[in-house]
Amino acid sequence: MSQALYRKWRPARFDDVVGQEHITRTLQNSVAADRVGHAYLFCGPRGTGKTTSARLLAKAVNCLHEDLGQRPCNECSICKAVNNGRFLDLIEIDAASNTGVDDIRDLRDKINFAPSEGRFKVYIIDEVHMLSTAAFNALLKTLEEPPPHAKFVLATTEEHKVPMTIKSRCQQFNFRLLTTAEIKQRLRWLADKEGLSVEDDALALIADQGAGSIRDAESLLDQLVMAPGDAITLERAQQVLGTVTNTAVTELVDAWLNSDGAAGLGIIHDSLVSGADARQFSRQMVAYLRQLLLMQAAGRDLAFDGPSEHQETMLAQAQRAPRQGLINAVKRFTEAALTSAGSWQPQLPLELAFIELLPDEPVVMRHAPPVIRDASAVIRQPKVSPPVASEKPAASHQPPATAAPPLLEEEPSPEEGAQPAVTSRMPTELSLEAVKAQWRTMTEQVGEQQRNLPALLTMGKPLALEGSTIILGFDFPIFNKKFNDTAGAVQLVSETFSRLLGTDCRVRSVVTSEYTVPVPEAEFRALADELGGVVKEETGD
Repeated sequence: MSQALYRKWRPARFDDVVGQEHITRTLQNSVAADRVGHAYLFCGPRGTGKTTSARLLAKAVNCLHEDLGQRPCNECSICKAVNNGRFLDLIEIDAASNTGVDDIRDLRDKINFAPSEGRFKVYIIDEVHMLSTAAFNALLKTLEEPPPHAKFVLATTEEHKVPMTIKSRCQQFNFRLLTTAEIKQRLRWLADKEGLSVEDDALALIADQGAGSIRDAESLLDQLVMAPGDAITLERAQQVLGTVTNTAVTELVDAWLNSDGAAGLGIIHDSLVSGADARQFSRQMVAYLRQLLLMQAAGRDLAFDGPSEHQETMLAQAQRAPRQGLINAVKRFTEAALTSAGSWQPQLPLELAFIELLPDEPVVMRHAPPVIRDASAVIRQPKVSPPVASEKPAASHQPPATAAPPLLEEEPSPEEGAQPAVTSRMPTELSLEAVKAQWRTMTEQVGEQQRNLPALLTMGKPLALEGSTIILGFDFPIFNKKFNDTAGAVQLVSETFSRLLGTDCRVRSVVTSEYTVPVPEAEFRALADELGGVVKEETGD
């Protein structure tokens, strides 16, 4: 029967435990000096070796090897029994399932019985912080003065939930998260033992996704194991783990630093379409931005595990990024990564995190076209040469004092008393269809003056008309608020629509679910007449 890799290759000696030398060396010295304590408390994140070290200690104190420094030997009957899971004097208790005081009382009653095989009975209580207050109180006296043949090892991932009265009766050891290099080295050793063909880049990705937990990393490698002889590539690892490439993360940071909302949202969309997970993308952004923040503070003095070309790119980005901006970015993407995966739009937290980092101030082009509200100004405006870089475009509605040839030659002169001709682009009536037809053009022209606004407008759509007011609907209140809070956004969209539609109009934004689209008067009257006819037919009037 096949076993999970982390169980099959569980360390059998203290020297095999990765990254916890400060603990294993102390335990080995205690065994060699025959000064093993009666109670230990192992604290630390999941998958860092707490339960493994507890089992090694139980095996060492019962090992039959004559040289105390060589224990556990993995050759005597006791060591083999522990390795095979049939050593009766090793009692493992899951405190998450046995939380009550009755469970601890049962333990306390049975602890006085002598060991059946070894020298010591070793009790390993996993997730000890899950015990109730009454259970902790029942354990106190036994933990402080156990029988000479009993040893306790308590393990927990949440040290702060363990009462101080329990801590004071134990020797406490704190396990640390492993580095990416340590996990990668362990994965390479394990792959060689299993005869797996794994690319170095794929191993680096798996080690990074382990987030300091060697058990999590080994489980991920186990998940990627294919048929014998097949290679585990970086591309396959990214597809299975739902991660994005380092290039996508780097380009999204560049889009943020360039205040390019359209480019950033495009990167997010393309990554998610290719199979990436939104929360995983957020976690990668947090790790990358954290590295930028540390590099900004320490520069080249900071240890860097990745390729040198990535270091140069990250140093350049760290020099460009504002310190407070990086801090805010880490917070935003952390919130996105912690959002529940059951959301009906899982990509929304990631998009919001990016959009909220974009500046609210409009980026106005130097040669923005003037807004013309009077049709006569279009006819009477003289031809002028384009302004140079240091000049500002004229925005006056009054014609210049000097006479100039009119733009439209067919216009009758004012002296003859004729009215100015109305241009052919003036519609007779503003319609919702005309607004929808100009929507794409409007967003493009708005983007020339305010680069971040098109990305926000893609979240909305024209809903209805109220006279000369265009109603824009946003599905989410946060987008509606950001549109109204963005300086100059409402005015810019209104003026752009006025220029494209050839008539003065205003823009007002609403939340789609909170707005009732009005029925046009003509349609209302037609519906009323139709209903009135049906009533007359049924009543015979």
